[in-house]
Amino acid sequence: MQKLLLLLILPLFIFVGCDPEEENNPNVQDYLMFGHFYGECFGESCVEIFKIDNQNLWEDINDTYPSSLNFYVGDFYNLNGDFFDQISDLINYFPLEVLDEESIVIGMPDYADGGGLYIEYYYFGEHKFWLIDQMKTNVPDYLHSFIDIVNEKISIINS
Repeated sequence: MQKLLLLLILPLFIFVGCDPEEENNPNVQDYLMFGHFYGECFGESCVEIFKIDNQNLWEDINDTYPSSLNFYVGDFYNLNGDFFDQISDLINYFPLEVLDEESIVIGMPDYADGGGLYIEYYYFGEHKFWLIDQMKTNVPDYLHSFIDIVNEKISIINS
């Protein structure tokens, strides 16, 4: 009976195995998503969301204002390698203290038309996101330099 059961279950493992396309899928690999958003704004640059992993940089073409209710769902296309080389060190500045934050919303992002940052972290299965106020007086000190660096990287891509 056990052999018969094994013969019936074994083919399931073959069909449920790893998908070779997952290796190139930006939604499966470890990544950092970053961007800014401004509500009282007009034009294409009001919402800019990017995703970077260890090999590629993508830009979202949806430009949807992020929500604190769900992870950002974008439609990403791959940017050229020139930008990747200039942005790839961003993960080195990611403040690990933010992983301990109890709230998804840090400060009051875009409350006074100051804008906000969207940060999403997916690393070794840990998946979190935050909406961070751009006004440094409303956020912990450990985020100040990270806010500057994220804005610098967005400016490089948009130049």
